Amino acid sequence: MDMNASPVGSPVIDDMDNPPAFTLGIEEEYMMIDPETFDLKSHINMELLSKGRTLLHEHIKPEMHGSMLEIGTSVCQNAREAKFELTKMRSIIWQLARQNGLLVGAASTHPFARWQDQEIYPDERYRVLVEDMQMLARSLLIFGMHIHIGIENRELQVQIMNEMRYFLPHILAITTNSPFWMGQNTGLKSYRSKVFERFPRTNLPDEFSSWAEYEGYVNFLIKTGCIDNPKKIWWDIRPHPFFPTLEIRICDLPMRVDETVAIAALCQALAKKLYTLYKKNLSFRRYSRALIMENKWRAVRYGLEGKLIDFGKQKELPAKVLVRELLEFVDDVVDELGSRKEIEYIYQILEMGSGADRQLRVYEQTKSYEKVVEYIHSETTMGLMEDATGYISNLHLPSQDALNEKLTSLTPTKLV
Repeated sequence: MDMNASPVGSPVIDDMDNPPAFTLGIEEEYMMIDPETFDLKSHINMELLSKGRTLLHEHIKPEMHGSMLEIGTSVCQNAREAKFELTKMRSIIWQLARQNGLLVGAASTHPFARWQDQEIYPDERYRVLVEDMQMLARSLLIFGMHIHIGIENRELQVQIMNEMRYFLPHILAITTNSPFWMGQNTGLKSYRSKVFERFPRTNLPDEFSSWAEYEGYVNFLIKTGCIDNPKKIWWDIRPHPFFPTLEIRICDLPMRVDETVAIAALCQALAKKLYTLYKKNLSFRRYSRALIMENKWRAVRYGLEGKLIDFGKQKELPAKVLVRELLEFVDDVVDELGSRKEIEYIYQILEMGSGADRQLRVYEQTKSYEKVVEYIHSETTMGLMEDATGYISNLHLPSQDALNEKLTSLTPTKLV
């Protein structure tokens, strides 16, 4: 791993003696599945969402397509707490889905569903989005996973974002879980990434010298009518406009809870490691967006089975080798974060393959997309509680701020 002294002209970050909280938050988007056809099925005319809101409050919301539901954990202090939260929420969604005659699935594309057949959730926000984006919005039948790392200092958020960009293709390679699209093997391990690239303001961000430069960029877009709020910047990594978090958005949605938690723990450890270096006036060497995009393409195309470029050595190496190097890079902060057990699950992913690898194996064995969907469902529910009643008493009460943010995520606002 290449490190060099912090470049001349880097902004001075105040309050460096008070470290970030490095809290964790996870958002996941699930597919609702017909148990007979294994196609997607809309929940709009069912009680799933209303019952979900009764139990999960602001932690559940509809998405644009009626066959999709989004959940978001509370702010978690560590990976162990995040695993409990995510297991609880997945278990409740699974139970509610069964009560409504549905299956639940976690993958970033459905193997054969057609976006043309999907019902749009009746909400003004989505009507406006479809009006603006037209077919790009209607065809966005993809399911994502977002990770929030608590970093309260906005200047530090930007500096860590600059350096973390280098590692995002490595993280994507581990999570790849979208090889199929509308009944076709795309030949890509993360077709979701290519579907989402059709939207403006996606992919990797440029490097920003400071929070002021980033804020100026966002305010310029708002002033000139490009966007009406900063949440319409959909980069692979971004400072969250309302919460004091750095949001990692590059990942495909893994099937298993243990996979999601392992990736979240890795992102948390990476942020902590880069902060530790920054305190020592060191930084990970920064590379241009154009170069990093070469590695993103390799991750999209080949996932863990391909090669990524080690820019320091100026050579390509197996992705699995570089992922192991990344785990070694963050190893000295893992115990401090208390996440060793959770993060070591990544070694198991390297052995069994990413979700895309496993989906492809099932298809090769069965030649059936329905069997692939059945497999996705079984993997999604692995480790969950079939009867989630015991979790309900442990649910957090709704936060009005979080509820307002969920309900107004696409309404005009000013960057703060």
